[in-house]
Amino acid sequence: MGELDRRRFLLSSAVTAPMLGLTGASAASTEQDSERDSGRGAGRRPVRTGADELAAAGWERLRGPRLGVIANPTSVVTRPRAGLPHIVDEMHSAEGVEVVAVFGPEHGFRGTAQAGGSEGDYTDPRTGIPVYDTYGADTAKLAGMLRQASVDRLVFDIADVGTRFYTYVWTMYTAMRAAVRVGVPLTVLDRPNPLGGRAAGPVLDPEFASGVGELPIAQQHGMTVGELARMFDAEFLPEREKERLPGLDVVEMSGWSREHSFTETGLPWIPPSPNMPTPDTALVYPGTGMFEGTVFSEGRGTTRPFEIIGAPGVDRRWAERLNSEGTTGAYFRETHFVPTFSKHRGKTCGGVQLYRTGEAEFDAIGTAVRMLVQARRLYPDAFGWRSDHWIDNLTGSARLREMIDAGADTADVVGAWEEELADFRRRRRPYLLYR
Repeated sequence: MGELDRRRFLLSSAVTAPMLGLTGASAASTEQDSERDSGRGAGRRPVRTGADELAAAGWERLRGPRLGVIANPTSVVTRPRAGLPHIVDEMHSAEGVEVVAVFGPEHGFRGTAQAGGSEGDYTDPRTGIPVYDTYGADTAKLAGMLRQASVDRLVFDIADVGTRFYTYVWTMYTAMRAAVRVGVPLTVLDRPNPLGGRAAGPVLDPEFASGVGELPIAQQHGMTVGELARMFDAEFLPEREKERLPGLDVVEMSGWSREHSFTETGLPWIPPSPNMPTPDTALVYPGTGMFEGTVFSEGRGTTRPFEIIGAPGVDRRWAERLNSEGTTGAYFRETHFVPTFSKHRGKTCGGVQLYRTGEAEFDAIGTAVRMLVQARRLYPDAFGWRSDHWIDNLTGSARLREMIDAGADTADVVGAWEEELADFRRRRRPYLLYR
C-alpha cells in the first residue's frame, strides 16, 4: 500500500466508525469479566490489562492533564461485545480526560505500515486528535513533538512481544528520555509479555546499540513493558539524561502471572505488527527473528512468518539433520514456499517449518542457534549473513556470527552468554512486579 493510499484508508475507515462511549466504571468492569469468563475455565481469575483497570475506574487517574498517548492497534480495552474499543477513542469520549496528541510507532498508530515503515503525521478523523510519527525519531525530535503538542503527561500503551529487537520498547525508552527533557511524567498501562517471565539469550554489548536494541538487556528479557520502564528509569535515565523521570506510574495488570502462556490469559491476540499474526509467532520470534540477519527468508511473504525459514537451494537435509539431533520442545517439517514479498520474492525456496511440542520446554533462541549452525554447515554456498552484519545488531554483538563462522557447535554458542544472562537476571529482579 503506498503512502497516499494508506492515508486515504485511514481517513475513510475512521470517518465511518462510530465513537464508543463509556457506560460507567462498574458496568465496564462487569462486562469485561463476564465476556471473558465465558471462554475460560471455571475458577480462573481473568487477566485485566492496565488499560482494562483504568477503563473500569472511568480513567480517573488520567483526568486533568493534557495527555499524549503512544499507542497502536493493540491499545484496546477488553470489551469484545463493544468491538475491543481503542483506548484513544475511549479516553477521548471520557469526561475530564483530555488527549491532545497521539504518537505512532513503527507500523503506525492504526497499524497499516509494513516492517520499517510508519504512517506519517496526520489528524485522526475519528477524534480530531493530531497523530505524530515517532518511528525513527531521536530524543530531541520527540521532545520537540511533546512541546509542540503542549503535553502535560505521556501515556504508553502498546503490547510488546518480549524480544529485545522488537522496536516498541525502544520507542518507549526514547519517549522516556524526551519526557525527562521536557519535564513531563509517564504513565505505562501494562500488558502481558506473551513469552512469560523467562529471560534467555545474549545481553547486548553497548557498542552494538541500535534502533533494535539500545540498552544491555537480554534478547528474550522476560519483562513486561511496565517492568522495563521501571528498570530504564532507575538504571539508565540517570546515566543518559542525568536525572530520572519527574514521575512514573505503572498501572499494573491483575490476574497475570509470569508463568502464564498468552492463551491462558483469556485476552484476544491483536497482531502488534503485520508479521506477528499469532501468539505462536511471538513464541518463536526471539530465535528465528535472527534469520533477518541472514540471506535466508525468515518467512515474510508467507502465511507463517518466522515459523517458515528457507532459501533457494535448501533441500530435505536441513529438516532431517535438525530432527536427528532431537531439538527439545520442537520438530521440523521439510517445506517449499514462494515468498510474495521481502527476501526471495517470487522464487521457490526450500526450508523448514518449525513446530513446537510445548511451551515450557521450548527454547526459541537455542533452537534457532541450532538451525543457524546446521544451515551454515549444510549449505555453505546458499547460507550467508547480510552484508551489513545486521545479525550483530540483532544479537547484540559480533560473537554469535564469529563463533558460527569459526565452526562452533550449538552448545558452545549458547554457553557463551550464560554468565552475562545470569547477571541480567539478578539486575532485573528489583523491578519485577509479578510473581
